[in-house]
Amino acid sequence: MALFKDFQMLNSGSKPNAYSLVHLTRSCTNLGWFSHGEQLHCCILKSGYVTNVFVSTALVNFYVKSQVLGNAQQLFDEMTEPNVVTWNTLISGYVRSGQFTAALNLFIQLERSELCSDSYSFTAVLSACGSLGLLQLGKLIHSKIVKFGEECSIVVSNSLIDMYGKCGSAEESIRVFNSMMEKDPISWNSVIAANARNSRLKQAFDFLHQMPEPDTVSYNELISGMAQFGNLEDAVDMLSRMPSPNSSSWNSIITGYVNRGGAKEALQFFQHMHLSNVLMDQFTFSSILSGIANIAAITWGRLIHCCTVKYGVNETVVVGTALVDMYSKCGQMDEADILFGSLPAKNLITWNTIISGHAHNGNSDEVIRLFEQLKSVKDLQPDGITFVNVLAACWHNKMSFEAANEYFELMVNDCGICPMPEHCSSMIKLMGQEGSVSKAEKMIYELGFENCGLVWKALLGASVTCGDIKIAEVAAAKVIELEGDNEFVYVLISNMYALHRKWIDVGGTREQMKERRVRKEAGRSWIEVENSNLIPSIV
Repeated sequence: MALFKDFQMLNSGSKPNAYSLVHLTRSCTNLGWFSHGEQLHCCILKSGYVTNVFVSTALVNFYVKSQVLGNAQQLFDEMTEPNVVTWNTLISGYVRSGQFTAALNLFIQLERSELCSDSYSFTAVLSACGSLGLLQLGKLIHSKIVKFGEECSIVVSNSLIDMYGKCGSAEESIRVFNSMMEKDPISWNSVIAANARNSRLKQAFDFLHQMPEPDTVSYNELISGMAQFGNLEDAVDMLSRMPSPNSSSWNSIITGYVNRGGAKEALQFFQHMHLSNVLMDQFTFSSILSGIANIAAITWGRLIHCCTVKYGVNETVVVGTALVDMYSKCGQMDEADILFGSLPAKNLITWNTIISGHAHNGNSDEVIRLFEQLKSVKDLQPDGITFVNVLAACWHNKMSFEAANEYFELMVNDCGICPMPEHCSSMIKLMGQEGSVSKAEKMIYELGFENCGLVWKALLGASVTCGDIKIAEVAAAKVIELEGDNEFVYVLISNMYALHRKWIDVGGTREQMKERRVRKEAGRSWIEVENSNLIPSIV
């Protein structure tokens, strides 16, 4: 009501002051009134208060909380003298949205400005470092924290423990924890997590036993660690004995089964969770859908889809993306497309999932069409995974190397993405179609992938395709050098010799296979048997 009255005052022509505009902007932010906030932005522009740093900062925060980071960045860029709160607001916004590189770049700009970073700046950038696994940068920021005397802050110390844990340096996490004069529950849970996530389960248990009052988060971190690195039965046992388990406790075990190839056990545990009346969330469904996708069990996938509708989470980004992935891996691209089109919000993972689905189902034209559509989406930019699928589609479509190279150069020059072995492999296959395998071999060295078996396998396949025996022998030798005896190599070389009627070489290759006891394994496939008795009906 207060906000409504304030807007009536603005509409009547009364001139507001900076304080009332900040108050109104914060109210729109807290209530999630985006259209009102945009109208207020227009009023601020008309009144000339956009130059007021407090009003502009409130607007930046409004756009950050509304997840319209493009507008927040533009407003920030137009400010003549943003203060450290403004910088922190935008840096934190990028971190919360998962745009960690953008957050780091902004922090570097802050460091080069005349302003000094504070504890909020450090906690945000440490979170970005942890998420990206940038240990050395995290250590540099730690040094700066010590220099500025911010290490005494519990919040900063907790962020350091978390960063070191996510970067695989549990020892550093413990060192920071032990140096703290005061510790809160987050400190204890962070050091438990740092050890559990790095397969140091004994140390994690030790900290749990030392913790004054372990809570649900403490036990969940240990369960997650055991599900990932330890014995899953022990994780289930801890779940049955822990006080106040929640959905995260159960989700960790489902994820553990899925990641270890135990889709059947994951489904059985999911049923147990369902019968125990545990509240399921979007992460429960995304985990179990991942397991179903791995075995292409479409019947069970549709059952879980019904469950997501019943729980009202089918249109969330996490579950929607998992459903698109499941239908794609089950070969049901029509259903995947319908789901993708119906999702109210999509992130880059969602786009990559549908693009990857079409790529793996041989719909190369659709991959290119979706990629062109993605390029026009505001606040989203293709990443390395996107281009893996695009370049693979170029190869499947038998596009010319010149046409595919335009996508490759777009990736490197416009998107600033460093080529991965997967990108190089697709380019090698494209060169093989045109008989340019010597050029492909040169590319391997130019990109620094000479010690990567994947690209040499691609070169071997390309050489066999175009019949270049000399380069095929070089590639085969490199694969064996890097990965040891591989039946794939011997079979390809043998087939190529046979194609060129080099029967002595064919015999020599097969003799080598016998001497080295290399055998070609029989192919196998997963199929879903109708009325499979994995679990009873769960809907």
